Amino acid sequence: SSVPLTPFFDRSSPNNSLCTASCSKQCSCSWNINQQTIWNVTVTVENALGKKAATDVFNVNHRIYPTAPFQLWEKCTDTEITLHWNHRNSGIELFCQTEVLQPDGRVELHNSSDLHLPHKSITLGGLQPFTEYTVRVRCGAAEHFWRWSEWSEALIIRTEEATPSGKLDIWREITPVLGGRNVTLFWKQAPGFRANGRSISYEVIWEKTEDGSRPESFSFSSVYNSTRIFIDNHSYRISIMAKNNVNFSLPSVLIISRAAENSTSIFNTEELKEERVNGTDDGIFVSWEPSSTYDSYIIDWCNFPKLQPCDLQWKRFGPSTSSAVINSAAFVPGVRYNFRIYGSVGNRASLLEKKTGYLRELPPLLDPIVEKIELTFNAVTLSWDSYPTNESQSGFVRGYHVYVSPVRENCTLKGSKKHILSDHSELCKYAVENPEEKRYTVEHLMSNTKYKLVVKAYTGGGETPIVNFIYIDTPYNLNTLYFLLLLVIVPTLVVAICHWKKKWVKECCCPAIPSPNKSKVLSFKEFK
Repeated sequence: SSVPLTPFFDRSSPNNSLCTASCSKQCSCSWNINQQTIWNVTVTVENALGKKAATDVFNVNHRIYPTAPFQLWEKCTDTEITLHWNHRNSGIELFCQTEVLQPDGRVELHNSSDLHLPHKSITLGGLQPFTEYTVRVRCGAAEHFWRWSEWSEALIIRTEEATPSGKLDIWREITPVLGGRNVTLFWKQAPGFRANGRSISYEVIWEKTEDGSRPESFSFSSVYNSTRIFIDNHSYRISIMAKNNVNFSLPSVLIISRAAENSTSIFNTEELKEERVNGTDDGIFVSWEPSSTYDSYIIDWCNFPKLQPCDLQWKRFGPSTSSAVINSAAFVPGVRYNFRIYGSVGNRASLLEKKTGYLRELPPLLDPIVEKIELTFNAVTLSWDSYPTNESQSGFVRGYHVYVSPVRENCTLKGSKKHILSDHSELCKYAVENPEEKRYTVEHLMSNTKYKLVVKAYTGGGETPIVNFIYIDTPYNLNTLYFLLLLVIVPTLVVAICHWKKKWVKECCCPAIPSPNKSKVLSFKEFK
């Protein structure tokens, strides 16, 4: 379709113009306005089905579309940027807008309106030291705003360095040695800490708190976050500061008490019972008994307790907190993590409680090895004394299950529970609920019978499937054998002896009766 543009004319002038264009989507037309300011524009759209027209009357001085600002430059301090730019719109008062792209991706808009100056500027305040910002500018007519100009080219500006803000978060681990103590110091940038500079280093200073001796110090580059120092048994004040090209940060302070003062607490540390804690979906839940004595609490733990160094971590809590969920990307199921809870007051920390637990318990990796078997005709005693129940296990060992069954039939032993395997065979199951009891006697066995047995440890994560058995053969019951011997052999011996000495036995048991005819009494005449 063709789009003829009808005459443009000033109301006080008969001058008109005509512009035609053929286009399908977006059309445009340009003409020279000379000195004419008021224009009446009629746009007519026509195709084979008909035509339509639209009219607009405007003052060209109210339809100013400025060119984009150019030649941006800046002057900055640690918290302010003064941005300057040039423009080609001389004689027109401009209203300009500056876009500031923050490091976190947020966008801020700042408006400014200057009069007829050779160049314009704006001061942006409240910025972070030694931080990159991306800025650009656009302008519009201040008196009769119609539309913005195009954006200027973006300018990347970095503010100046400043003294580090905030303090470092510091912690320590104390190991008694001959003649004193080894103190391993750790530090990290707390959430409120900012380096505010290009290069940063750390300054560690320690000194005795009592005799005013000369302090000792070391400096470390930014790649370090720990060091070890040796101190004697006196009380020490340790401070750690961050440093950039401008200055030091405020010091973070720890007080290490005298060894004599700690002697009682050291013994108490050994006596502190390690309580068990449980894992959750979000981490390991740890709670403690709060006290108004302390102004904060610290929990420390090792991310990798089986390694050295173990990657010691710590977290601080306020005085009103008495529980926390400790989480770490390093936590994995089946590993025991130990937590120490300290109360702190006046930069002095005291150990209060010890906790231990798993993110999630798993079944034991290894079965107990039966080291000793004591066998009788109706009982068997199993021993597995060397089985460990310490942190090497993948869960807290809660006890043991002893499984027994005759090889060729199901088990029906008195006092046992039935346990069915995946192949539908039955075992007798006995429970040992004390993990330190590593001996068990299975009674009511049948003599002269082959049995299969296995001992399984179980944790909060259960136990592993039964795979291997040990086999025993119960001996004959000697008492029964002796009884059979008595029933068979003794009568046989009696019969044999009687047969061998039957004449003697006959004489003993049935002596011969003498004949009266042979009696001498009849030899007397008076009795004949």
